Amino acid sequence: MRIGVLGTGNMADALATHWVRAGHDVAVGGRDIRKAERLAARVGGGAKPAGLRAAAEFGQVVLAALPYGAGSGVVGELRAALHGKGLIDCSNPIGPGFRLLTPGGVSAARQLAAAAPEAHVVKAFNLCHEDVWRMSPPVFDGRPLAVPVCGDDGAALALVHELVRDAGCEPVAGGGLERAGLLEATAALFIGLWVGEGADAQAIAPPLSYATGPGHEVDQEFRATPSTR
Repeated sequence: MRIGVLGTGNMADALATHWVRAGHDVAVGGRDIRKAERLAARVGGGAKPAGLRAAAEFGQVVLAALPYGAGSGVVGELRAALHGKGLIDCSNPIGPGFRLLTPGGVSAARQLAAAAPEAHVVKAFNLCHEDVWRMSPPVFDGRPLAVPVCGDDGAALALVHELVRDAGCEPVAGGGLERAGLLEATAALFIGLWVGEGADAQAIAPPLSYATGPGHEVDQEFRATPSTR
């Protein structure tokens, strides 16, 4: 597929590298075309440098690899170019003290959706450091990294699930876009545990077979996502 990347930072680098290796056509877009040229050359695989608007117009799906606080403005400027397209938000609105910066509880993903209401925003790729995404593939103890994905449009979700698999990971249905704020809060909690406390965040959850207590089966109602209940 054709993928437009908005941004020239570390997340753009890590994810675009996986996608060109999987055979997708990638356009790397930045306000500074020289930075876009350097990243496209580093990514390789025929990745093309472009301006932000050209990258948005190029992609069937578009990655917004932009810092929180800048994303809504950029996406608003590109609203027409993003019409009808899947728009992946991988940002984390986290400030000093590992606190959420989202005003009034409106997630970063929903702020992008408000800036470009004709786009289909999908929240994904926000729970790990960029160096994890550089792994080829991100596999731990023989198990591929699971990537929660939140969104409302079935076609956009299907494309993002494919891109998750192309990064060597397994997509996990995270529910509709209204749950994106939970993913962002999870990132704030995990980063605070990892970085602030030096704790293993993975150790806070029991295995799935124990999720409802020892000796109990995890029933279908517990497994179901909000969209299937």
